[in-house]
Amino acid sequence: MTDLASASEVNETGVNITINGVRVVAPKGELVIDAAERNGVYIPRFCYHPRMEPVGMCRQCLVEVDTGRGPGLQPSCMLTVSDDMTVDTESETTKRAQEGMLEFLLVNHPLDCPVCDKGGECPLQDQTLAFGPGESRFVEEKRHYEKPIPISDLVYLDRERCILCDRCTRFAKDIAGDPLIHFMHRGNETQVLTFPDDPFNSYFSGNTVQICPVGALTARPYRFRARPWDLAEVESTCTTCSVGCRVAVQSSRNELLRYEGVDIESVNHGWLCDKGRFGFESVNSDQRLAGPYLRDVNNSDQLVGTNAALEAAATAIGAGRGGGGVGVIGGARLNNESAYAWSKLARTVIGTDNIDAQLADGLSAQMVLSLPRATIADATSADNVVVIGTDLKEELPVLFLRLKGAAQSGRIKLTELSLLVTGLSKHASASHRYVPGELAHAVGELLASNPQLASGSTVVVIGRPSAADFPDEVEAAVGVLTAGLPLATFLPALRRGNVMGALDMGLSPGVLPGRVSLDEGRDWFGSVWSSLPGEVGLDTAGMLEAAAAGRLDTLVLLGADPLADVPDRDLVERAFAGVGSIVAIDNFVTESVKRANVVLASTAFAEVGGTTTNLEGRVSRLGQMITPPGTARADWMIAAELAWRLGGDLELESLAQIWSEIEAVAPSHAGCTLEVVEAEGAIEGVVVPIPKSPDLAGAPSGPASIRWSAPALAEPPSVDGYSLRLVARRKLYDAATNTQMAPSLANLAEQAQLMVHPGELRRLGVESGTRVNVTSSRTTVVLSLVGDAAMPRGLAVMGLRQPGLAASELIDLRAAITELRIESR
Repeated sequence: MTDLASASEVNETGVNITINGVRVVAPKGELVIDAAERNGVYIPRFCYHPRMEPVGMCRQCLVEVDTGRGPGLQPSCMLTVSDDMTVDTESETTKRAQEGMLEFLLVNHPLDCPVCDKGGECPLQDQTLAFGPGESRFVEEKRHYEKPIPISDLVYLDRERCILCDRCTRFAKDIAGDPLIHFMHRGNETQVLTFPDDPFNSYFSGNTVQICPVGALTARPYRFRARPWDLAEVESTCTTCSVGCRVAVQSSRNELLRYEGVDIESVNHGWLCDKGRFGFESVNSDQRLAGPYLRDVNNSDQLVGTNAALEAAATAIGAGRGGGGVGVIGGARLNNESAYAWSKLARTVIGTDNIDAQLADGLSAQMVLSLPRATIADATSADNVVVIGTDLKEELPVLFLRLKGAAQSGRIKLTELSLLVTGLSKHASASHRYVPGELAHAVGELLASNPQLASGSTVVVIGRPSAADFPDEVEAAVGVLTAGLPLATFLPALRRGNVMGALDMGLSPGVLPGRVSLDEGRDWFGSVWSSLPGEVGLDTAGMLEAAAAGRLDTLVLLGADPLADVPDRDLVERAFAGVGSIVAIDNFVTESVKRANVVLASTAFAEVGGTTTNLEGRVSRLGQMITPPGTARADWMIAAELAWRLGGDLELESLAQIWSEIEAVAPSHAGCTLEVVEAEGAIEGVVVPIPKSPDLAGAPSGPASIRWSAPALAEPPSVDGYSLRLVARRKLYDAATNTQMAPSLANLAEQAQLMVHPGELRRLGVESGTRVNVTSSRTTVVLSLVGDAAMPRGLAVMGLRQPGLAASELIDLRAAITELRIESR
């Protein structure tokens, strides 16, 4: 729950109540259980959770309440405060009721605390000690069930321990929208179960483990790994995607063991997706790069020391520096400080503006940085929210939860425009479809038919609909939106963890730190940085094309795997064949790292501190919990070392010193000092830019921000009656390196297949599941063709990066759309 104002501040709109003889003021509508806790009185509870509607299931929160008609026991989680109410949580009647409830709950609860994962952090243990009777009168045999039973690949259920609090079932139904776990049977046989052959396959199942007040639900990755008192903990920010959920990172003996969601009002409300919750396993992987190596002319790997590897990397970079012969791809997995260091290294030492944190599968950096930015809070309270092009449940799951909850409660009117049915479609007031290549025209039609979008506050969530379509289509659509909704604010649905921080720090051609263009920031940065490139560089697609044509000497991969992530594998293959040298800095030996001449090991999440920036522009802290393996180094240290070997000096010596320089030179981060980010109570993070206080209103603010203009509206591509248009979409579980290196998540990714409407199967004369030849302008591949009635006619849908075959094999990055011909084998 959000922090509430003090009694003196809410007196005008509050009510006077008495709690245990003390007169206090509570806001109208506040629950008694919350009013008591806010005033230092804890009422025991099991079913109550502040982020879910109360149901009064467990009756543990019974207290004696007098509303003027005499005292009586009432469940404090179901009762709102009223004027002159008297609440007594310490009366004998209250104590007997609470003792009795605990005694009933323990009738069948097994006494297996020594082997229960919840032991040491169990509300049932704690409240039995604090509010229980002290001994049991029951000597009968307890109820027994098979234990534990896996209800999904990630969650185990021990029915003997369940106290039927209804937390897990309410979360699954009301919060996640996945009603896959329910109460079954009646009376003494009541238990929580899933339906037969229908497992608890929710993207958010781990949250039920965290909120379970007993050990009935446990997470497979954590079972029997540690006791709570053995765990060290630090708060951090999840970088699995760009939402930036707040997490508690827990470790023991230099090994990550668990992530727990931290409840902050601005972002995640304590919830995490399972990919973010269980992704820690990849950090512990024995496949981690622990040191550098070189690949010789015979393609054999040679382990070397760090100094030798840095010298080799500097030599490779030096061979192309100064003439535009070096390109830097990646950086979205770095923290802000490392991203700044690499931006400074590229511009001031290497002398190139060829640098891009996105892998040709995102949105225009100039567009993203120039649009008026909304926050998640804005999106969940606006009059209108328009979601365009993205399936948030697959790409940004916790943002999906926030918008879904706001739509269900009626706080927002949600309009969706997408290629396919998404997780939000059934919660939207209106959900519209369009075909690839016609997004901008569809947006124009949407605005014309929905004039109410121009009235009131409007937030637009904009993402990349399909990696198989030309990105200019999204820019043209945003141009239509800004013309039709001039007061709208935007949330960019970019997926990679710190992609917004990377763009803010200048990891994009023509963009300098602080959301400033290269041309307009030349004088400002010239006084701080030693030099700047003369012209705007190339983006990822441009660098790959230059490398393929032999115009690029060296590619530097900053935690990037272009062979897997760039949606045009043919282009990447030609680029790798045409470039002189490849320097890779990564955590794992990916497909692209295998092709590198020099490989350096870098730190992963929880191995280095610093800051990260989410899709709102919210800067929050990262916590270091463990030490990196072997000789892996922080990315900013690698940048500083390379600068020295190239004859330069970044003058960066620590994370704190780097952030001080960022705050001094980046206009968007002015005033966002490390003290502000780390201040007590700054758990919510700091949204940049920080509004200027009145006394600083006349102070110089640096160069103007990025300017962007929308491309001209193009004619929709012509329709080929014999072909299907490819939609390459993201899935939460895919063949991404961090997912595949987490054993609990690796098997959750669906195998690659091509999905079409059943009518297309009939037209081709094949059955669902048949292997067929699929031909694009790039190549011909063999795939399973699956019929799905949810797929629109005329489209062929494929996961962008699923195990087996990537959609990038079929895509031509420079084509407006990707058309497929399907033939029987």
